[in-house]
Amino acid sequence: MSGVSGRVLVVDDNRVIRQLIRVNLELEGFEVVTAADGAECLDVVHEVCPDVVTLDVVMPRLDGLKTAARLREDPRTRDLPVAIISACTEYDTDGGGLSEVDAFLAKPFEPAELVRVVRQLMHRERRGPRDGGGAGGGQGQDGAEEPPAVSSSRCAGEA
Repeated sequence: MSGVSGRVLVVDDNRVIRQLIRVNLELEGFEVVTAADGAECLDVVHEVCPDVVTLDVVMPRLDGLKTAARLREDPRTRDLPVAIISACTEYDTDGGGLSEVDAFLAKPFEPAELVRVVRQLMHRERRGPRDGGGAGGGQGQDGAEEPPAVSSSRCAGEA
């Protein structure tokens, strides 16, 4: 597809947030497919074959951390880059499940930061076994240290 940078599966139970992420990514040339929760994500991920998945944490039926864990358990999606985009901080999750993700972006986010994180993960897309570094960086294909994909770790407006 000419002009398309890659396909992103955006998973969030809030329709407005899904649309906000969709518009920001589409403006940068990404193709975007959406799902309303983790269960729907697992239903469509093999059909849409995304290059990157973004997940909210708090969702009905199946939350983002459990969804990330299930994506890692499946050999077909084990190496699929996953970013958490959530109003929860990394610390609010008690570390549970963050080892299953490649990046963390706190809501509210800057659109440019969203695009930067997705582009960074797109470059890591399906390049083999994960570095095991979880939400941090790792070594790139040339052996150079990659900057961590983790962004702001504080929730605005949350205690």
